[in-house]
Amino acid sequence: MLEIFTTWKILGIISLILLIIFWKGRNAVWGGLTGGAIIGLISALFRQGKFDWYFVSKFAIIGTLFGVVAELLSKLGTYLKKKKRQ
Repeated sequence: MLEIFTTWKILGIISLILLIIFWKGRNAVWGGLTGGAIIGLISALFRQGKFDWYFVSKFAIIGTLFGVVAELLSKLGTYLKKKKRQ
């Protein structure tokens, strides 16, 4: 049963959940998804052999996770700046 869930599938599910959480407005999560998908598309075009959407999705997942980290760091910086003013 657990053989169905590979590392990439688990990371993909986590990425989808995070995209739903950060649904409102422009943010680094959606930017990471877009950037990762674009880099994945370009990389897939230059790979030897056939074009693979699974390869593109890996880049999109990585981009989304980087976007979450950037968004959380931004929120942490804002929080610390407010705390410092008090």
